[in-house]
Amino acid sequence: MDSGRKLALGMLIGSAAGGHPAAWLHPEGKAGGSTDIDYFQALAQEAERGLFDLFFVADTPAARTDNLHAWSRFPMFMNVLEPVTLLTALAGATRRIGLGGTVSTSFSEPYNVARLFASLDHISGGRAAWNVVTSANDYAARNFGHSQLPPHALRYEKAGEFVDVVSKLWDSWDDDAFVHDRQTGLFFEPSRQHPVKHEGKFFKVDGALNIARSPQGHPVIIQAGASDTGLELAARTAEIVFASASNPKDAKRGYDDLKGRMAKYGRTPDQLKILAGLPVVIGSTQQEAEDKYQALQEMIHPDVGRFRLGTDLEADLSDLPLDEPIPPERLPKNANQHKAFFDGIMKIIREENPTLRQLYLRYERGRKTIKGTPEQIVDVMEEWFTSGSTDGFMMQFSTLPGGVKDFVDQVVPELQRRGLFRTEYTGSTLRDHLDLPRPANPHTVAR
Repeated sequence: MDSGRKLALGMLIGSAAGGHPAAWLHPEGKAGGSTDIDYFQALAQEAERGLFDLFFVADTPAARTDNLHAWSRFPMFMNVLEPVTLLTALAGATRRIGLGGTVSTSFSEPYNVARLFASLDHISGGRAAWNVVTSANDYAARNFGHSQLPPHALRYEKAGEFVDVVSKLWDSWDDDAFVHDRQTGLFFEPSRQHPVKHEGKFFKVDGALNIARSPQGHPVIIQAGASDTGLELAARTAEIVFASASNPKDAKRGYDDLKGRMAKYGRTPDQLKILAGLPVVIGSTQQEAEDKYQALQEMIHPDVGRFRLGTDLEADLSDLPLDEPIPPERLPKNANQHKAFFDGIMKIIREENPTLRQLYLRYERGRKTIKGTPEQIVDVMEEWFTSGSTDGFMMQFSTLPGGVKDFVDQVVPELQRRGLFRTEYTGSTLRDHLDLPRPANPHTVAR
């Protein structure tokens, strides 16, 4: 296949050691890598060697402060670099790959975020992307003077206003405002500044950003919200959306739904790229890949296994024996939080009645890991892409750095052989890579 349409690839970093909950225990894993800039630079350079569009860093502004017996063995976000600081350091170690990071609208100010990402865009030569999140845990809320997160709808209403203010700030100056004219002694043209005068429900801003309009005009906006409210915000403002459907049919339905919402906001479907989450384990045979994955599963500590299951079952399993099934009376009748995860666990219990240990070794939260040869993994990617279920993939590797190296050495050449992926970068900005338009400054258009 070579229709001219190429899929997009991002690399997700949630944990420096890899996406699997036991990755840091694996002999390959770098347990202390989360604050090692040389290690992160090597990861980003490896993804750039594979011609990835985007290197993306997930984040939450909080450490966990309870259930530490489990979190101490599953150290998610317990020791991590602040993402914009990290990405700025990576900008100097890379040349083409996009650099995206998470900053919450619930615990930040629009001016600071606008300035941070405009600065990153300048420093990287037009490769910055901001992942807009509202945060989803009370650990973060308590760090900012709240006992718990505000209601979901209110968080998204605030996020919508936040993005609008940031966008206005990014347009504080025309692209040609800073003239540096030594003849006239004019550093900038005063008429080309456009102060923001905004007073809304959540924010009041009266001023201009103190940095020139960035190479991309606006850094690329990312979102991952799956609720109806989140999808509406994405349809109005996002340019990349991370999707989590577990099969092409559901993914296609979600893809069409989200892109179908864009017209009412004056946007066209090609102004948004939807990337499906894809965790993979690569082997020379499918059995080898399965064995590699099972070896990781067996490293999951029982405290972590119980905790991860209990979180999605909304039940305390900490006192239960590992080698007996969960007593029926300990299982809730329904879910109040993540219904899809709850229903998936309950289906396994109903059909197989496994022991607690068998259940947590079997359970995967969300997308199922694809385990196979490079050709088998590309078969899956090709099916999703050619069926119109996705514009590309947000890759998750169970262990690092080996996972990304195997993908670049073995899977990328197969994608290229089938005409599904680029053989070289043809532009210099993230918008170039993704074929996203550069936003016009409305003030310049009016002028």
